[in-house]
Amino acid sequence: MPAADTVNPYAKFLNGAPPFTVLEATTNRLHNLAHSIGPARLATPPAPGKWSPRDIFCHLADCESVFAFRLRQTLAEDHHIIQPFDQDKWAAHYASIPATDALVTFAAVRRWNLLLIQSALPTHAAKPVTHPERGTMTFATLVETMAGHDLNHIAQLEKIAGE
Repeated sequence: MPAADTVNPYAKFLNGAPPFTVLEATTNRLHNLAHSIGPARLATPPAPGKWSPRDIFCHLADCESVFAFRLRQTLAEDHHIIQPFDQDKWAAHYASIPATDALVTFAAVRRWNLLLIQSALPTHAAKPVTHPERGTMTFATLVETMAGHDLNHIAQLEKIAGE
C-alpha cells in the first residue's frame, strides 16, 4: 500500500485545515491575489522556467475541470481508474488565455464541484478510485488532494504578490 504522501502528495499543505473549508475559500483568495499582483505582472514569471500567475490561474482552471470529471466518475463507476495528464503539455496554450478568463472558469467549475462534494460527503467518502501513479484512494482523498493542490498554488501566488 502506498504511503499517504504518495497517494496525496498535497496532503502536507492542508496542515489540519478542513478540505471543504479550503475549497470554499479558494475562489475569493485567488481573486484577491490577482488584484494584489496586478494586471501588469500577471503574465510575468517569477523566475526563468517558472509559471507566471496567469499560468497558475490557467492551470487551476484546467485542474478544476479534471477534478470535476474525476469526482463524478468516482461516484458513477465502481472503482474508477483515473486518467493522468501532462500538465506541462496542457500549459503550452496558456499564453493565449487571459488570467481573468481562467479565474471565471475556475470559479464556475469550483462552485459546481462544491455542490457535488457537499451532496456526496460523508456518504461516499470511502468510495474507492485508483490513480495509476498513486494507487488506490477514495472520494475523500480526491477532495483532500484538491484542497492541498489549491494551497500549494496559493502559496506560490502569495510569494509572487509579496504577501
